[in-house]
Amino acid sequence: MPSTIRLHRVMRAPCERVYRAFIDPDALVKWMPPNGFTAQIEKMEPREGGGYRMSFTNFSTGQRHAFGGEYLEVVEAERLRYVDRFDAPELTGEMEVTITFENVSVGTELRIVQEGVPDLIPPEACYLGWQESLELLKRLVEADIPDE
Repeated sequence: MPSTIRLHRVMRAPCERVYRAFIDPDALVKWMPPNGFTAQIEKMEPREGGGYRMSFTNFSTGQRHAFGGEYLEVVEAERLRYVDRFDAPELTGEMEVTITFENVSVGTELRIVQEGVPDLIPPEACYLGWQESLELLKRLVEADIPDE
């Protein structure tokens, strides 16, 4: 039975910056791969109907996991909804991911729902990977670096 993963974080950064980290390819490869992985983006068109394609590579083994999909909904600094499909034949089906960004007094309330996670991916491993990724996201978006 496919799993649903639900995540919630509050970040000390404006919605526009947190949202941009999800649609900027250079930002995404910096924070999204969990510890021990690198990422490569081949295609990213963050608009409704636009596609994306990326991969994670295990730094220790060199094993690559490619996936892609399409954006179903894109509302700047408010909401992203897209589907993921893995290239690996054993990881069939689609995952639908919904990300919401809400302005709050200290920055951004971020909610992520990932539905349809394949049975071969243990939910606890998925949560662990997302926790690592979201810590990297936090470090990226909360950094207060003055213009030079």
